[in-house]
Amino acid sequence: MIGSVPCSHFCYMCGCMVASARTMNLVERAKNIVCQPEAEWPVIEPEQISAQVLYTGYIMPLAAIGPVAMLIGMSLIGLEIPSIGTVRIPLPTLVPQVMVGYGLGLAAVYVLALIIDALAPTFGGKRDRMQALKVAAYGATASWVGGIFHLVPALGILGLLAGCYTLYLFSLGLPVLMKSPPERSLGYAMAIMVAAIVLTAVVGILSAVFVEFPAPGGSMSSDPVSP
Repeated sequence: MIGSVPCSHFCYMCGCMVASARTMNLVERAKNIVCQPEAEWPVIEPEQISAQVLYTGYIMPLAAIGPVAMLIGMSLIGLEIPSIGTVRIPLPTLVPQVMVGYGLGLAAVYVLALIIDALAPTFGGKRDRMQALKVAAYGATASWVGGIFHLVPALGILGLLAGCYTLYLFSLGLPVLMKSPPERSLGYAMAIMVAAIVLTAVVGILSAVFVEFPAPGGSMSSDPVSP
């Protein structure tokens, strides 16, 4: 359970006190937003919850799925590369990069929320930073859950399908939370997806810059292909 939220919390995004949200089960919310988003977004819209609670109770746990799966997949299972064999990366080498990427990814959610908020008037919506964070967080659920495919590195590409579904979730959530006209929701969602893709690329680049990734023949290990 995310747990019972105290009577009020200071909202670090808007600088005011907000009332608590109802007790919410993380798994239930994730399942509902993925399986029945048209019904779940109207439930999310009136919820009063602080950025701190949303981060610790929902964003951080779900955003960790991909990094944890990648740690297991790349260190234990490995990636099959033709003519080389199965390549695995030792945990001491992989952990720092994954941790940096995870931290930057959490920051990227906040940046995406700022973009959603800033773009609202352009697409006929109303600016509301906390609602924008809710769109960024709950809309990204499918992508985070899709991170489980990193358990088998060769299946990581399937995570792109989850990304496509994220576009659909955004298009449904924006009219409800940001009050944009339904006929403009797809364009709004596509603009957000472009921003999300750029942020993801930046996170990947910065992770590689801050933590040196081993070159083949370095600290990576491989099982040679049988002749």
